[in-house]
Amino acid sequence: MSTTVDLIQALKNELKTARMTYADLAKSLNMAESSVKRMLAKGDMPLTRVDAICRALKIDFAELARRVADAQPLLKELTLEQEKAVVKDKKLLLMAICVLSQWTLEQIVAAYRITEAECIGYLAQLDRIGIIELRPLNRYRLKLAKTFRWRPHGPVMDFFRENVVLDYYRGGFDGPAEGLLLVHGSISKSLAPAFLDRLQRVAQDFAQQHQTDQKLSSKEREGYTLLLGMRNWEFELFTRLRRS
Repeated sequence: MSTTVDLIQALKNELKTARMTYADLAKSLNMAESSVKRMLAKGDMPLTRVDAICRALKIDFAELARRVADAQPLLKELTLEQEKAVVKDKKLLLMAICVLSQWTLEQIVAAYRITEAECIGYLAQLDRIGIIELRPLNRYRLKLAKTFRWRPHGPVMDFFRENVVLDYYRGGFDGPAEGLLLVHGSISKSLAPAFLDRLQRVAQDFAQQHQTDQKLSSKEREGYTLLLGMRNWEFELFTRLRRS
């Protein structure tokens, strides 16, 4: 859907919320009601007219634009080209992981050897790529859905397989609130998707708790990485021992 259509729809929604009829709006604009209906139906009007409608609705254009942006569908997955752009620069990849966790610019600069100027530059790149919408004072809105995932065989997951997985599993998983579970079994094919849904809910709960706990001081929080997976798999060494 085009931005113009979204803008007109947002104006119509604001009219409905304000309980303002086309006749009321026409009176505010010194126009005929039929002209207002035709204008909103065609979506053809200058910005000065949009400003006039915003004044009638007692909202500013910036707020209207923000509501249009908030109403846009969120991305569940990036394109191949978007992922290539993210993984090309490792600091940019770090920034992408940070914004996925809703870190502020101040938190990122305090935690990593990235200057404020670099951080702002990377936020601008993530905005151009389409991961965030950069807002005033270096705040941002994520343009990714809660169900977002990296492409299973895309550049980002390939990078993690090659560089991160062994580093992650090298740990003993024996520290406070750490654990590693390996469970194998044969279950009904019809029930397998339900288990995957549960894992996804756990991941969403973890992400939501991260958001909630940002109000706590840094001394009250600890960084954890939750890695969940489920696949139809058997260790290759065991597969070679199977009877043909």
